[in-house]
Amino acid sequence: MHFTLEVLSNTRKFYNKFLEKTSLDDLNKIPQGFNNNIIWNIGHIVVTQQLLAYKLSGLPMMVSDSMIAKYMKDTKPEGFVDQHEVDEIKQLLFSTIERTKEDFNHSVFKNFQEYTVSTTGNVLSNIEDSFQFILFHEGMHLGYVMALSRALKN
Repeated sequence: MHFTLEVLSNTRKFYNKFLEKTSLDDLNKIPQGFNNNIIWNIGHIVVTQQLLAYKLSGLPMMVSDSMIAKYMKDTKPEGFVDQHEVDEIKQLLFSTIERTKEDFNHSVFKNFQEYTVSTTGNVLSNIEDSFQFILFHEGMHLGYVMALSRALKN
């Protein structure tokens, strides 16, 4: 699991590069042919990681209920995300993963509630399954962010 969490941490660095090099307006733009934007995808991966690791383990999450409501599965961008919220998401990119590593090393993920992923049908039976799915999920959304970024340049 240490390798999976390390890859996850490194994947978050790619997301951070998009936050640093993309203007606030472009983070919020939804290019033609897309139904979301860069900042929604990044907020979504932060929220999803918290739900699939912490909520399914019955543990307190590091994201607010309002952030969950805004970025969870089956949501879409509903308005302009300001710089303050971008900065919050940027901070959460790393603080959530660092805390997750610490919590995993301290064996806090003990009571995991089995969950079937709606998109793939995979059953997450324990925290290790969850971390592996989170890594897949974040890789998939990184692809979306890369496509959105290219579409904004055209």
